[in-house]
Amino acid sequence: MPRNPKQESQTQRSQAKETRRKALLAAAAGLFAADGFNRVSLEDLGAAAGVSGPAVYRHFPGKQAVLGELLLSVSRNLLGGGRAVVSEAADSAAALRGLVEFQVDFALSNPDVIRVQDRDFSNLSDADQTEVRTLQRNYVELWVGVLGELHTDTDPAELRVRAHAAFGLINSTPHSVRHHGRRMAVKTARPILEQMALAALNAH
Repeated sequence: MPRNPKQESQTQRSQAKETRRKALLAAAAGLFAADGFNRVSLEDLGAAAGVSGPAVYRHFPGKQAVLGELLLSVSRNLLGGGRAVVSEAADSAAALRGLVEFQVDFALSNPDVIRVQDRDFSNLSDADQTEVRTLQRNYVELWVGVLGELHTDTDPAELRVRAHAAFGLINSTPHSVRHHGRRMAVKTARPILEQMALAALNAH
């Protein structure tokens, strides 16, 4: 087929815009985690992503929208990824191991995002807060469903507590270690976090 220069140009512009958008979200995660949402300006975001402050408006209507997209995209990816893990698992035990591995991988790869979620959730718009809560609730219930298949005599409320305890263990450790001046080696941290989370989830 003959090439269409106009279509190619549009595709390249679209790809460049998406690349810049991702760069802004990555910069936002780092800056919000380090300084807090309220201390970061649009100029700070733009500079970290290699654009001017006003250029940020080409991608987001404002700073709050950047925070919203950051936390919403992470919540959507967690739920979608978790569902894929469960659907592809051979049985419930494999599903639980897969979910733990998936969450550990997320926590080790995204300590800044976890920090932002913990500290700046209240700075989201009301609509984004509601959507993030819904996505996260569905993610928790995905874990509770798998746990319920393995612990049929345990009350779902207790299984929910176990899931939240496992999230606390997995999510807080990478950031707390780095915060105290020593970056955690992924190959060292991964098996420790996976084993401890599974032990907590399966405790009798």
